[in-house]
Amino acid sequence: MSTVLVLGSNSFSGASFVRYLLQQGLDVIGASRSPEAYEVFLPYKWLNKQEQARFRFIQLDLNHDIDKLEQLIRDERIQVIANFAAQSMVGESWHKPGDWMQTNAVSVARMAERLRHIDFLEKYVHVTTPEVYGSTDGWISEDTPFNPSTPYAVSRAAGDMLFKIYRETFGLPVVSTRSANVYGSGQPLYRIIPRTLFSLLTRRTLELHGGGVSTRSFIHIDDVSRATWQIAQQAPIGETYHISTDRVIAIRDLVALLCNMLKKPFADHVKVVGERLGKDSAYWLKSDKLRSNLGWADTISLEQGLEETLAWAKTNLVALSAQPMQYIHKP
Repeated sequence: MSTVLVLGSNSFSGASFVRYLLQQGLDVIGASRSPEAYEVFLPYKWLNKQEQARFRFIQLDLNHDIDKLEQLIRDERIQVIANFAAQSMVGESWHKPGDWMQTNAVSVARMAERLRHIDFLEKYVHVTTPEVYGSTDGWISEDTPFNPSTPYAVSRAAGDMLFKIYRETFGLPVVSTRSANVYGSGQPLYRIIPRTLFSLLTRRTLELHGGGVSTRSFIHIDDVSRATWQIAQQAPIGETYHISTDRVIAIRDLVALLCNMLKKPFADHVKVVGERLGKDSAYWLKSDKLRSNLGWADTISLEQGLEETLAWAKTNLVALSAQPMQYIHKP
C-alpha cells in the first residue's frame, strides 16, 4: 500500500491514528495547520525511532493551502486519506460560528472538488461527529435524520451532506465514521477525562457543567483507531459507521468514578456550574453495523482505559502543568 495521509495529525484522534498505522508497519504523512504539538499530546512520538522514521509531518492549513494539499496528494500518489481536521469545540462555536463554517463546510467543499479529479484515490475516510444528530432519544443507527443544535453541529452536518452528494454524483470514494466520546492518553486537558484527572492530581476544583446529568458512551482511542483502519480497508464506498461501546454513563458518575480511583471525595473537589449553551443531553450510538459487517469489537473496558489514562497523567504531570487547561481558539 502507498503512504497513508492523515489530515489533522495534531489532533488527539489524528495523532493516535498515526501511531496505530505506524505500529502496523505503514508509512504515514501527517498534515496539520500548526507545527507539531507538544510530545505529551502526540502518541506517535512515544514510539521507537524505527517506527517514527516512517512518519513525515507537513504543516498545511486546509483553509489556505488547498493547492499545496492537492499537489502533495498527486506527488505522493496518495491512495488513502483519513481526515480528522476540523474546528471541533462545541460550546465555543457560538462565539465565532463563521470560523466553524469556514473550516468544516467551505474548506470541505473545496477539498471535495479537488479530490473528485484524482483518479488514483481509493478511499477517503471522513471523520465526523454524532453532534449532527442532536440529542438522541435512545439508541440510534447511522440512518437517523440530522437535527443539529449548535453552530459546530450545523457546520459538520453541512460537510457530511456535501460529501454524500459528491459520492452520489461523482463517485468520490468516501466513507464516514462517527465515534462516541473518545478518550485516552494524550488527550488535551480541556476534555472531561484528562481535565478531571489533572484537577484531582493538582488539587484544583473541577467545574461540572449542568451537574453532569448528560449521558455519554466513552470509547478508548485505541479501539477507535483500529475501527477506523478497518473501515478504510474494508468498508464499501458511501457507507457510514458508528464507533461506540454499549455502555452509557452520566458525566457525574464518570467524574465520581475518577474520584474513587484517586480516593478523592467528590464533594471536596467538584463544583456544579451552569450548563453549556446548546449541550445535547445524550449520544447513544448503535454500533451493530460495524460489528456485524466488519467484525469489529471494542476490547478496552472503561475502567481499563481510565487506569491507563491516569498512568499517563501521573507520568507526565510536570509537562501537563505547563500546558493550558482551556481550549485556545485558532481561526
